[in-house]
Order: sequence, then structure tokens, then C-alpha cells
Amino acid sequence: MPSTLIRSFHYRPDDAELDILFVTGRRYVYHDVPPSAAAEFRAASSKGRHFNAHVRGRYRFTFCEQT
Repeated sequence: MPSTLIRSFHYRPDDAELDILFVTGRRYVYHDVPPSAAAEFRAASSKGRHFNAHVRGRYRFTFCEQT
């Protein structure tokens, strides 16, 4: 999954949370993300482009402090 914006991600279906770690080291958890939206994100050829168009600004999120 090479991306210039996103280092890694994980979807937790039981909580409907999409956990995204950006290349900057910042980590955000997006809440109430439906399984279909997570599947589309996973299948996207450009994770960064898909994130900007379909995730950013659409779901409530929590910033997780860096450790």
C-alpha cells in the first residue's frame, strides 16, 4: 500500500472505526464509518486521494496523541 499520505490503516468493524496513521506520524480514528466505506477505502488504488475525497470532513474523528 504505497502512499505519500497514509502509512497504514486498520478498520474495526465491531466499532465502525477506521484508524489511519499518516506519514507525518499523526494518527486519527474516524468514527461511525460503515463497512462499505471502509471496503471502498481498502480497494482504492490511491489511498490519499480516496481519503481526501471520501473520508476527510465526512466522519467524526479523534486525534490520537503521538507516543
